[in-house]
Amino acid sequence: MLDHVGFKVSDFQRSKTFYERALAPLGYGLVMEVTPEMTGTESRHAGFGSDRKPDFWIGTGDTTRGRLHIAIAAQSRAHVDAFHAAALAAGATDNGAPGLRPQYHPDYYGAFVLDPDGHNIEAVCHFPE
Repeated sequence: MLDHVGFKVSDFQRSKTFYERALAPLGYGLVMEVTPEMTGTESRHAGFGSDRKPDFWIGTGDTTRGRLHIAIAAQSRAHVDAFHAAALAAGATDNGAPGLRPQYHPDYYGAFVLDPDGHNIEAVCHFPE
């Protein structure tokens, strides 16, 4: 359904570094940067994804207000665990340790962290162990 999502961050470099480290265990990396020279404005953007397709974007500008919840698909429970550990090592705040969430469905395995701006970022695997 969705092709990509993006939101503004308060400190672009800090968030870019955070997401580079936190998303790596899920197979996501920095795919593209859009500079002020490219847009003709003061804005900067960083697109993360895989296979050269950015589908998760952060940018400068008026910081997004409120707390977003973004869930990122993981291929295995081990990837969820690795995301959680990497995000915490990169400065995230724990918002839900890796584990089953059977209230959603029996195989729902997720982990939640708060990014540098307080957004609730989740990695989730829907497959049985």
